[in-house]
Amino acid sequence: QVQVVESGGGLVQAGGSLKLSCTASLRIFRIDDMGWYRQAPGKERELVAVITSGGTTNYADSVKGRFTIARDNAKNTVFLQMDSLKPEDTAVYYCNVAVKILNVNYWGQGTQVTVSS
Repeated sequence: QVQVVESGGGLVQAGGSLKLSCTASLRIFRIDDMGWYRQAPGKERELVAVITSGGTTNYADSVKGRFTIARDNAKNTVFLQMDSLKPEDTAVYYCNVAVKILNVNYWGQGTQVTVSS
């Protein structure tokens, strides 16, 4: 069964840190790109960071230097270390798992990140 589960969200003060985790339980041998998206109230969903199966990363300009994405291929898990958080980072963060050979993306249910002033 397909299951993508995020954890690690919460409430922090500006300047604080959070680490998000996402584990994909898929009955396949390989997962391709894994990424994090976020959507703030009244705004469009945006890509935060993505990492390929080989470890190549890309970040949104707004989080460069503050967020770090990593993955554990053996555990089908992707992490997002968020440092120096700002109130503008407040959003629901969604994990995305891509399986290119199937041309499909799997999504988690989202985890709320709230950064107070």
